[in-house]
Amino acid sequence: MGFTDFVSDAGLTLLNNWLKTRSYIVGYTPSQADVKVFQQITTAPAADKYPYAARWYKHIATFESEFSSLPGDPTKEHTAYGPESAELTLNPAKAPEKAEEEDDDEVDLFGSDDEEEDAEAARIRDERLAEYNKKKAGKVKPAAKSIVTLDVKPWDDETNMDELKANVLAIEKDGLVWGASQLVAVGFGIKKLQINLVVEDEKVSLDELQQQIEEDEDHVQSTDVVAMQKL
Repeated sequence: MGFTDFVSDAGLTLLNNWLKTRSYIVGYTPSQADVKVFQQITTAPAADKYPYAARWYKHIATFESEFSSLPGDPTKEHTAYGPESAELTLNPAKAPEKAEEEDDDEVDLFGSDDEEEDAEAARIRDERLAEYNKKKAGKVKPAAKSIVTLDVKPWDDETNMDELKANVLAIEKDGLVWGASQLVAVGFGIKKLQINLVVEDEKVSLDELQQQIEEDEDHVQSTDVVAMQKL
């Protein structure tokens, strides 16, 4: 159970996945949990391979002179922290999605495949299909749009939220319109940015937009879609 070692690739990968959606090993402030794990790591994790673990390690190092005063139980071992065995290969914020199989069978709008058609029925069906396709071709469908509420979470209470917001709003895409935003307290002096946006569904991928926002690794810990509604 919990963390095992921080020497092997598997151990560091586990730590990196654990910190992908967390600022600290436990809770929202540095504690003895961070101290115990930090002290087990002999060399700073490589930023190119373990970016989240590397960021956490660099941050916790700034508290090294205060380790003894941080809250928590100093008698616990590092193995008391981390994911349960069922979580070892899973990112707690983003579990793998199962692919859905698509049914490629075409729908017959005006007939049934189970009945034999005579020549007259086939003629009527073809006329109706031609009329339907003609009407459909003459209509221009409005672009499908969605209004989305997005949470952008910082690393900690020291994150510059003005810079975080400016970096989010600097993202421009065809079919993307940013709306109103606010800072929402989440506890321990930490605030998240909650922002509304309107997207054209065919032009803007929310997954790609979230990934682009999360590339601001100096400010952004993670993003979440908290509400979405079709316009």
